[in-house]
Amino acid sequence: MVQTDRIKSRPSFGEFVALAAMMMSLVALSIDAMLPALTQIGQELSIQRDNDKQLIISVLFVGMTVGQIFYGPLSDRTGRKPAIYIGFGLFISGCLLSVSATNFPMMLAGRMLQGAGAAGPRIVTMALVRDQYEGRSMARVMSLVMTVFILVPVVAPALGQALLLVAHWRAIFGLYLGLAIIITIWFALRQPETLAPERRIPFSATRIKQALAEIFASRLALGYTVAAGFISGAFLGYLNSSQQIFQEQYELGTRFPLFFAVLALALGSASFLNSRLVMRYGMRLLANRAALTIGGVSLVFWLIAYAQAGQPPLWALMIYFLISFFGIGILFGNLNALAMEPLGHIAGMGAAVVGAVSTLISLLLGTLIGQSYNGTVLPLIAGLMILSLATVGVMRWAEARRLSPERPSV
Repeated sequence: MVQTDRIKSRPSFGEFVALAAMMMSLVALSIDAMLPALTQIGQELSIQRDNDKQLIISVLFVGMTVGQIFYGPLSDRTGRKPAIYIGFGLFISGCLLSVSATNFPMMLAGRMLQGAGAAGPRIVTMALVRDQYEGRSMARVMSLVMTVFILVPVVAPALGQALLLVAHWRAIFGLYLGLAIIITIWFALRQPETLAPERRIPFSATRIKQALAEIFASRLALGYTVAAGFISGAFLGYLNSSQQIFQEQYELGTRFPLFFAVLALALGSASFLNSRLVMRYGMRLLANRAALTIGGVSLVFWLIAYAQAGQPPLWALMIYFLISFFGIGILFGNLNALAMEPLGHIAGMGAAVVGAVSTLISLLLGTLIGQSYNGTVLPLIAGLMILSLATVGVMRWAEARRLSPERPSV
C-alpha cells in the first residue's frame, strides 16, 4: 500500500491524466515541431540526399528503442519517479547537444539522446497507469492520455512554423528544453510514488531474463505488442514523409501545419471517442474493426492513386487520410492496453518490453516506408494497407487460444 500521506497528496484523476499525457507528449512534440524545419536544417547541416533529412525523425526512435528497455526494470527496482528523472535528464542533455549542432552527425547524436531520454517518461508513465488501473478502466485512462498525446501534433507544427518566422530553427530545441524543465517540476511536486518499497524487485540479469521469457511466452502480450508495432510503423512512415508530401509534392509551403493539424484532430478525436466506446464494446472488437477499415480503404485508394500516377487530388488524399488516421486513433490506446493487460504483476518490465519491441518494429517499418518515398503517395498508402491487414492477422493469432469470450471486466 502507498503511504497514507502520499495518498492524500495524489493529484485528481483529471490532473493525473494531464500530467501523464504531457510526459508522453514529449515524444510527439520532439517529432512534430521539427517537421517544418527539416528543409532548413538539412540545408544548413549539408545533408547528401533529400530523404536523409527524415533521419532527424527516425533516429529519435533509435534512442527510444535502446533506452526504454532499461527504464521498466529500473523503475521496478528504484520506484517510478527516479527512473523518470533520469529520462528527463537525458532528454535535456540531448536538447543542449542538438541546439549547438554544427554538423549532421552531431544533430543525429543529440536526437538519439533525446529519444533515449524521452523513453523514460513514455514507458514509466505506462507503468504508473498500470499501477493504479486495470482492464477497461486502464484502457479509458490510456485513451484519454493518448488523446492529448495525439492532439499535440495539432499545434506542434504550427508552433514550429511560427518560431521559424521569428527565430532560427535552433529555437525549437529551446522550446523542448523549457517544456521538459516545467514538466519535471510539475511531476516532482504533484505525483507521488506509486510503487511501494515492499513491491520493488531487485535489478538483476536473471530477473530480466525470466521476465522476458514470460512476456514472449504470452501469446496475448507478444501478439498485441507486434500489432502495436505494425500500426506505429505505418504512422511513422507518414511522419517521415509528410513534410515532403505536403510541402514539396503538393507545394503547400507554410500551410503544411494546417493540413497536418486537421489529420491530427482525426487521430485525437478517435482516441477520445474510444475512451467512451471501449467501456461498451471492448478493446478487441474496436481494434479489429478499425484495422480492417484502414486496410480496405487503403486498398481502394491505392488503386485510385495508381491510376493517377501516384498524384491524387489533395482533397481526395485528405479524405483518405482522415478515415485512416481515425482508425489509427482507435488502435493506439487499445493495442497498448491489450499488450499490457497480462503483465500487471511485472508492469515496469512489461511496459519496457512492450515499448521497446513495438518501437523497434515501427522504426524498421516506418523508416522503410519513408525512405521509399519517390515523389508519389503510393509507398505510404501501400504501407498503411499492408501493415493494417497484417495487424488483423496478428490480432487473430494472439486470440486463437483464448478459451472464452472477452470478460466484461476487460
